[in-house]
Amino acid sequence: MISFFAHDGVELCYRDGGAGDPVLFQHGLGGDEKQVADIFPDMPGYRRITLECRGQGRSGFGPPERLSIATFADDLAALAGKLALDAVIIGGISMGAAIVLRLAVRGNFKVRALVLARPAWVTRPAPLNMKPYALVGELMMRHPADEASRLFAESAVARELAQHAPDNLASLHGFFARPQAKQFGALLKTIAADGPGVTESELRAIDVPTLVIGHGRDLAHPLAYAEELADLIPHAQLRKITPKAESADAYRWDFKASLEEFLESIR
Repeated sequence: MISFFAHDGVELCYRDGGAGDPVLFQHGLGGDEKQVADIFPDMPGYRRITLECRGQGRSGFGPPERLSIATFADDLAALAGKLALDAVIIGGISMGAAIVLRLAVRGNFKVRALVLARPAWVTRPAPLNMKPYALVGELMMRHPADEASRLFAESAVARELAQHAPDNLASLHGFFARPQAKQFGALLKTIAADGPGVTESELRAIDVPTLVIGHGRDLAHPLAYAEELADLIPHAQLRKITPKAESADAYRWDFKASLEEFLESIR
């Protein structure tokens, strides 16, 4: 079921479906709840909830100075409070992983388990892998959509992605067709320079079952980041799955199977 609620003066959209143990599972930068639906296993006993972050999906942007991973985490915590959730499984893809990582160490509700899929951050802000997003954001802010798309296609960044991470390239090209292009470009640039705002010592203090999912052929979500997080977080297990660039179907199957196995293990 798709619903809306207001937080901090911004109308936010969320999906709440299924019955059973609540799982807050967040999309990546520029994504929406459909991105999560694509990889979440169809299994009984779980209630999957996904908040569409500010400026993404059907949620409003709000003040530009409030766009941050910390704000997105606060919005998600507010939704958990509104729904009276406790002992929650939290997870996310890419930016979503950074959001729930922040909640795992700074949230005000009990976290039962944690899933970090294709992480784009560990602890440091503005990592090099986010530079393509910053470039796309800058071009969208400065140029009309067609020109911005052309300039990006001609860039060295796009050429590298075409050779080594075609799935990343396709995702970035899709951003140029977004409505409210200048606002969305500013969001991309801002989040690309941000980080989860956690420390390595805080990661080592996480004391819940944790699944980390990663794969190769993905410059935006380096496998090394997934490996580093799995090393830092106690009780973490790493699952390496088929890259989307090799087979989108195998990627979805592997993702669902890894997540289903993990959820079954913590029942």
